[in-house]
Amino acid sequence: MAGPIVPQGGNAPAASATTSMQDLGIAAKLISKRGDLYFALGIVIILTVLLFPLPPMVLDFFLGISITISVLILMTSIFVDRPLSLNSFPTILLVSTMLRLSLNIASTRLILSHGHEGTDAAGEVIKAFGSFVMQGELVIGIIIFAILTIINFMVITKGSGRIAEVSARFSLDAMPGKQMAIDADLSAGLIDEDTAKARRKDLEDENTFFGAMDGASKFVRGDAVAGLLITFINLIGGIVIGIVQRDLSFSEAMHTYTILTIGDGLVAQIPAIIVSTAAGMLVTKAGSDGSVDKAVFGQITQFPMAMGITSSLLFLMALLPGIPAIPFLALSGATGYLAYTFWKHPEKLYKRGGATAGTAGAGKAGMPAQPGAAGLDAAGKPQLAEESITDAMQMDNLRLELGYGLLPLINYQKGHRLTEQIKALRKQMAKELGFVIPPVRIQDNMQLPANSYVLKVKEIECGSGEVRPDMLLVMNPSGGKISLPGEETTEPTFGLPAMWISENYREEALFRNYTVVDPPTVVTTHLTEIIKENMSELLSYAETQKLLDDLPKTQQKLIAETIPSQISVSGVQRVLQNLLNEMVSVRDLATIMEAVSEASRITQNITLITEHVRTRLARQISNAHLNEEGYIPILALSPNWERVFMESLDGSGEERTLSMAPTKIQEFITAIRSKFDQMALQGESPVLLTSPTIRPYVRSIVERFRSTTVVLSQNEIHTKTKIKTLGQV
Repeated sequence: MAGPIVPQGGNAPAASATTSMQDLGIAAKLISKRGDLYFALGIVIILTVLLFPLPPMVLDFFLGISITISVLILMTSIFVDRPLSLNSFPTILLVSTMLRLSLNIASTRLILSHGHEGTDAAGEVIKAFGSFVMQGELVIGIIIFAILTIINFMVITKGSGRIAEVSARFSLDAMPGKQMAIDADLSAGLIDEDTAKARRKDLEDENTFFGAMDGASKFVRGDAVAGLLITFINLIGGIVIGIVQRDLSFSEAMHTYTILTIGDGLVAQIPAIIVSTAAGMLVTKAGSDGSVDKAVFGQITQFPMAMGITSSLLFLMALLPGIPAIPFLALSGATGYLAYTFWKHPEKLYKRGGATAGTAGAGKAGMPAQPGAAGLDAAGKPQLAEESITDAMQMDNLRLELGYGLLPLINYQKGHRLTEQIKALRKQMAKELGFVIPPVRIQDNMQLPANSYVLKVKEIECGSGEVRPDMLLVMNPSGGKISLPGEETTEPTFGLPAMWISENYREEALFRNYTVVDPPTVVTTHLTEIIKENMSELLSYAETQKLLDDLPKTQQKLIAETIPSQISVSGVQRVLQNLLNEMVSVRDLATIMEAVSEASRITQNITLITEHVRTRLARQISNAHLNEEGYIPILALSPNWERVFMESLDGSGEERTLSMAPTKIQEFITAIRSKFDQMALQGESPVLLTSPTIRPYVRSIVERFRSTTVVLSQNEIHTKTKIKTLGQV
């Protein structure tokens, strides 16, 4: 006789288990891909429960889901690092409250309709909860239920609501101060623009979260009140219906409907207590992007440990006497499998915005990532993070290094703080020169003397000085000796004789018409001059592109026609750098680009293009050099020197260079110094006027020994500008 057919290897049960696990994995993937659809479907099911009666078995399953969700919410609120990691909590709270209330209505319908049939009329879960708590004693069951309700309503719900209200108020009150702190760090260069935006976004999300939690706490309070009223209605209504309509005796009706009512109340109140506790824990510890389903699923699934604990608790509940094992074992298995999957394979976490919702680079799912932690390459092999090396290669465009004794200047209490002055400086530079200078990074340097500071441009030291943080710097505008007790010194920016005096002598110094400067202003003044000297180096390719992109739409057609067909962005950058090198503002970028477009059709020589742009900016340049009397003081280059420069130009066309004998150059330098020193003694600060052809070559010599001397060509003097010739060189 043939025996029973056995699969080869006897692996049928294992194969079946594997298939079931694969099916769960497929279901998890489907949920993650179409979360919006399933979230909407869940809301529809909740609304359906409100309207249509449920069979007792289905009600058991939904009550299990309600308990599962409440425990999962509590566990997640424990494991989050900060409230904003679960900023979807108000939405979760609303949905869970709707679910419990809809189940309350469904159970009420069963209790009042079929309560006369016995204590299992509303399902096994309600019967088990009622019987387990009461243990055959109606009075004890009612008292325990009343105590749980009072705990939820008077203690947990009221407390969490109050915490949310106070947190919302204090978060809103603190918002201006936090915004000012972010602005101060940005102006000081401690953070970049992207970090400032991220911090402002976190601040906005935090205020929104606590405001939403203040409102959401009313859901919890209302849920507790509704649960109490529903229980009272079920008890009184059930007894009346049982006696009047179902011909039950008072004792039978009291026994049956009390068990059903208390069981129903406990099944509703226990999840409510758990969620109320989670709300209180969360607001004592605020942004996500995307739709609600992405926020909810993405944040819940990134804590597999919470799922694991929830699964264990559900398994223990399934073992309790009288509790239906099948729903809770199924839910325990599902949450346990998801916890195991997400723990072992963090890359399977629900995706938000193309990135994993979990913590990137974490050693274990649900645990915070550590700096420098190893990640995985495309083949799944460990690879060391290079972030620390990359950070070390970053270069600060502007850096201010302070000795430890100057750190109080950052929070200077006797005047404007250093950070505030730097912020104002950047605004002023942007308004005067037409582009925002890079942030200034302020850094302490323990290797410097206590009262010293160093200014660096692209890691190269460009200036330094010493400051007395508790004193004032005094200078005599007339150049005479300062007749006050103090410490003689040299002003670090311009090298002028000065003196550090005590704060007590401020009024006397002002009375004597001395110039009095506080320590932060000394540093800021030095920083201003360093920036002016290196302005052209601070205008990067990226900044040039940003300036072009920010032009109005009406100018974009000109940009499209000019770049890159006639000149590249790098060429425009060099033109702007040439202008900034002579402190010509590039704020009127529209006119500059028109001039660049005109000149680049004829020549590709950057020097010639720059000279043409300067001619187009004649009104702006002339206006910038008017003195208080409304005219430009001029020293003209003599015809003799004009001829010498013209004869010294070698080459032809666009390739001409200056080839002047060293003796002639030295003679020219001596003549310029002598004449401008003479003008300075007369209180004049004239500009040097030359012919357009030789202006850039004259400037290239003058800037090496008198960088502040302005050299203009005749074409750069606007026709309506008044001039006064003070002499010739």
